[in-house]
Amino acid sequence: MRVGIFGGTFDPIHIGHLILAESCREACGLDRVLFVVAGEPPHKGKPRTSAKHRLEMVELAIAGHEAFEASEIELARPGPHYSFETLEGLTAEKPADELFFLIGADSLADLPGWRKPERICELASLVVVNRPGTPVEVLHAFTPPEGSKPFHHVTMPDVGVASRDIRRRVTEGRSVRYLVPRAVEVYLREHHLYEAANDPKG
Repeated sequence: MRVGIFGGTFDPIHIGHLILAESCREACGLDRVLFVVAGEPPHKGKPRTSAKHRLEMVELAIAGHEAFEASEIELARPGPHYSFETLEGLTAEKPADELFFLIGADSLADLPGWRKPERICELASLVVVNRPGTPVEVLHAFTPPEGSKPFHHVTMPDVGVASRDIRRRVTEGRSVRYLVPRAVEVYLREHHLYEAANDPKG
């Protein structure tokens, strides 16, 4: 089975994440895309929202897509969580699966500074997706380590949506309709996530 691994804090998940995953699924002929909800990512600050809420929002966002699945693999072990460890865990669970690691071009530029990037490229094929504001030269400048699986480049529509902007809009009392799936929008409101009274920076 060809499985895409799409990790992120998803704080919250939005339409850009979904379009990226669907673009990669189609372009690479993936049978399944795992949305790996990050526990404690070492290269980012602590997620604003609990893992429980972020996982629930992912499950709401992908409901009805038979190829999309939420994964708790990082939430089941103590952090910090490194991508190569997650890929090792998934490989151990299902060694026959062919893994594809989905990342944005902005993350590709940072990949050499990640923990054991050569191991990531050994365990999974890199699938790099264009990102607004990231020059195409980033793709050409990257040289996969020796022993890497095939490298793929997928082009998706430019969607200038970011989780931090959604959080800010909610804190300011502005609409996020059509920026997130409707079920996620309702969840944000019902649980008062990112609202000014609950925001540590508000």
